[in-house]
Amino acid sequence: MAKTPMKPQLWTPRPVAETVTVYRDWAKDYDADVGARGYETPARIAQALVPHLPLDTPILDFGCGTGMSGAALIRAGYHVIDGTDITDKMVEIEQTKDIYRKLWISEPGAVPAAPGQYGAIIATGVISLGAAPPETLDLLIAATGPNALIALSFNDPTLADGSFDAVVDARLAAGQLALVSRSHGPHLTAMEMGSDVIVLRRS
Repeated sequence: MAKTPMKPQLWTPRPVAETVTVYRDWAKDYDADVGARGYETPARIAQALVPHLPLDTPILDFGCGTGMSGAALIRAGYHVIDGTDITDKMVEIEQTKDIYRKLWISEPGAVPAAPGQYGAIIATGVISLGAAPPETLDLLIAATGPNALIALSFNDPTLADGSFDAVVDARLAAGQLALVSRSHGPHLTAMEMGSDVIVLRRS
């Protein structure tokens, strides 16, 4: 197997520029590496949306990477999906798959969407240790309109950290979000790592 950064150091805080470098260097082997380890979270997020979101709803895949989450949405029946990511090499890989209606490279610290533009924004593994900080949830809140859904996942290291859950809990307590569903299940099965899949509704 190709050299991979999938080791404990992957799930540690780092500057945004370093994160971009990690994923740029990993892009070519990313699908094979995570696929070989049984990457279950994209399918779990897609299935978690189905009871609560019509299949013709426009969805933004925020931090779409190489398109694995977009592909899972398509398998679940969704078909109006846009994707954006801050890593150019990841987007280049996705462009060969033709998953998204629109696809673009975005700037760190921004969600390129107007409130009401999407009925849901998903962020599979994006707001987590080693990727985007907990406060990124506020960007998703600002980019969604009333009753829109936000679906995200926290892997086991992120859950153990606690600071990511603290932000979610604070936004729930403030009435900005309501909890639709939350469940723990497999994330990377070969590594015996799980994740929580969380679906939130914008107030």
